Amino acid sequence: MTGPMDRSTIGPMVETRGLGREFEVGTVVVHALQDADLRVHRGELVAIRGRSGSGKTTLLSLIGGLDRPTAGQAFVDGASVGEMKSDELVELRRRKIGFIFQAFGLLSILTAAENVEVPLRLVQTPPQEREDRVRVLLELVGLGERAQHRPHELSGGEQQRVAIARALANRPDLLLADEPTGQLDSHTGRAIMSLLRAVVRSEGVTALIATHDPMLIDLADRVIELRDGRIVSEDGS
Repeated sequence: MTGPMDRSTIGPMVETRGLGREFEVGTVVVHALQDADLRVHRGELVAIRGRSGSGKTTLLSLIGGLDRPTAGQAFVDGASVGEMKSDELVELRRRKIGFIFQAFGLLSILTAAENVEVPLRLVQTPPQEREDRVRVLLELVGLGERAQHRPHELSGGEQQRVAIARALANRPDLLLADEPTGQLDSHTGRAIMSLLRAVVRSEGVTALIATHDPMLIDLADRVIELRDGRIVSEDGS
């Protein structure tokens, strides 16, 4: 029988080394992210906090392969994201990473179940397996009875729950959430953060969640603070 998982021997799920991103705005160079060194262990829920413009979204975009760094490297499960070709990035985002955004991003003409099913169709999951996975996920986020409702028939909190279910559809190893409670009231936002906490445990995923809401960060295993594009502190184990 094997013992508990030794995080030090299998390597981190996410690692960045000197990661940076610059943008040219006219004659001015904006340092959106500078020299970011980060390690996120498997199964961790890490909150990234900081004010708007601190670099949270840039960091998540570089880790998720939505943008390319101008300095340093980002690794997901040991693979360098910045060195991947376009088709490799597509596969990474479809199969290994789930994204959750502040604006939900649901397709208005599709039901909750059909929205969750989209990622499964993209990887050509067999119909019965798709149906079973969608049902399990909607029950997981407490929306089993709302499967046939369209986004306009759901509250903001319910829409974000659908978005979480969709992000989990292909059993990703990593969840990247950018201000997932930004459009929700504080009570609903805390419920969503608690759900993400439970999902990390039940699905065995790693999660990086950007937020500026101090009420939510106490549910994280660890908190990383960004200021002016730099990591300035890390709290937790």
